[in-house]
Amino acid sequence: MRSMPKPFDVGRSPRSNHLPHPWPVRIALTLTLAGLLAGCSSPPASDSPSSPHRNAQGFHNPSGVQVEKPLGELLRWQWEKWRDGLPKAATQPTPQQAPDLAFLHRNAGAGNQMQPTLTWIGHASTLLQLGGINVLTDPIFGERASPVSFAGPKRAQPPGLAPAELPRIDAVLITHNHYDHLDIETLARLHERDRPRMIMPLGNDTIVRARIPEARAEAHDWSARLSLSDRVSTTLVPSYHWSARGAFDRRMALWCSFVLEGGGARIFHIGDTGYHDGSLYRRLGSELGPFRLAVLPIGAYEPRWFMRDNHMNPEEAVQVMLALRAEAALGHHWGTFQLTDEGIERPPAALAAALAAAGLPEERFRAMRPGLSWQA
Repeated sequence: MRSMPKPFDVGRSPRSNHLPHPWPVRIALTLTLAGLLAGCSSPPASDSPSSPHRNAQGFHNPSGVQVEKPLGELLRWQWEKWRDGLPKAATQPTPQQAPDLAFLHRNAGAGNQMQPTLTWIGHASTLLQLGGINVLTDPIFGERASPVSFAGPKRAQPPGLAPAELPRIDAVLITHNHYDHLDIETLARLHERDRPRMIMPLGNDTIVRARIPEARAEAHDWSARLSLSDRVSTTLVPSYHWSARGAFDRRMALWCSFVLEGGGARIFHIGDTGYHDGSLYRRLGSELGPFRLAVLPIGAYEPRWFMRDNHMNPEEAVQVMLALRAEAALGHHWGTFQLTDEGIERPPAALAAALAAAGLPEERFRAMRPGLSWQA
């Protein structure tokens, strides 16, 4: 299999940790990035599709829950982060595991005999092999989760699967348009190589086609159920989050989670979400569960006063697993990009503590490692 060209191919560079920027530099970077974001391509409000989940201000969360924070709170967070010297430097590298490439490529061609398998690439990027097809979620292989190459969160570890190690990709699922989940250059290279279907919530196809006019991008509302093959389907379901690529497109595109069914397995995948009162996930678990596997974010959760509405913490992720009636869960969205105040290596320990507090075995809900595969 031929390798993909740079910048898609980030290679396997060593882990790097970055000291916090001085407070004035933080403010300058925050405001500079805000200005840069304002110039990024994004669909204008008039082009955003209609939906029962959209009003004059844009798309909204279930029950109208508000999750966005004003600029003043963003600046308060940055000030407190600088004052407290956060995040603390990692004391150990994120553990990695060499992927079983022979198995993954053999499984990719197994057709009806494909074993349901999920391999963590990093952050919210996974390779899911199910019912004879290969699916990527929120793929990002670039060095930064940012609209520019010289600023923004930098990759702290290489992908668990290098681009050249991927089997042929049949479909890509995008949960929302934040830069750590919709990496347009990664999508461009995937389109160049495999021309996969790209499935995303309403409004995000405009972003993709602005860079990749011939992309097989399709956008759908919550509750849309789609066939990925004659044996695999996916359904878009709500989450508590928001969207923006620039300063003037807040909530002009929708966000979602995905349910996948096929190959004898039912899997629930969340990119980002807040927990709130948990009623959304109790309802989804009742209506769509039980699940063989829930793939849940466990990182980017501190400080709670700022992150609570958008990003659940490990304790809440355990509650989501239970609400969904999931037999097992895997934790992602940690260890790849330093986005918030908790140490980049902290979520697995917090998850273990949450499981112990709930009286659940660690085997029920594992924090993934890059390159590690789960098999049904």
